Amino acid sequence: MWKKKEEKKEEKEEDLLKVLCGDDAKLRDFLGHTLYLHPLDAISEKSLDILTEEAEKSGNFRPAVDKAIFEGSQNLGESERYIKVIQNLASKTIHATEQEKDKAEKEGRTDKTASLEREIQDQRFMSERAEDVLNVASKFYNETLVKLGEDARRALRAETRREAYMEERRIGKLEEAGREARKKERREMGREERREAEQQDKREELAAEERKAARAEERREAEREEGRIEELEKTGREARKKGRERD
Repeated sequence: MWKKKEEKKEEKEEDLLKVLCGDDAKLRDFLGHTLYLHPLDAISEKSLDILTEEAEKSGNFRPAVDKAIFEGSQNLGESERYIKVIQNLASKTIHATEQEKDKAEKEGRTDKTASLEREIQDQRFMSERAEDVLNVASKFYNETLVKLGEDARRALRAETRREAYMEERRIGKLEEAGREARKKERREMGREERREAEQQDKREELAAEERKAARAEERREAEREEGRIEELEKTGREARKKGRERD
């Protein structure tokens, strides 16, 4: 069942990318293996400059490219600068990959050369379509971050409900234990003392019922608030969907 849920989620993300790219199959295919469903986890927190320096030493430019696309997607007002950065990184990646490809060809590793050639073609495509890459990445990542935020808040609310339920059970057990202890004590009391204790127990039980009713009302209010939040989130999703369709 869990696998089916994951597959369904991935299918929704793929549908989003399909909507954003329209009939541009090449752009959709490229971004399909370039963008991340969890960008904040997948993309390095290091600065773009540091990642570029590290890439020039290691020959692995992917972390820097990922950072440039994500950063540029969140700063479209500086798109011209990020387009140049992406194109520069693509050029460096192509150069490093061509060297690796030449080495693989000399060693007769045809399987390796084929994958390296695909990488070179991808980088050329990214360089040529850098503006489109940033525009689609911006919409994709913005929607993805909104969804991740909604998921995180939903999980937090679920955890709060679980903790409230566990606290309710703990209080119930304490109250039950208290009643049993007082019942045991009454067996050893005299008639007058027992009658006063029974009256006190009734007052305690009444107070306990009132507290239980108050907690039940708090749960109902929390559920109503959950419904209001989910309705707002749904309205927001529908509005963003209509906006994408207009674009």
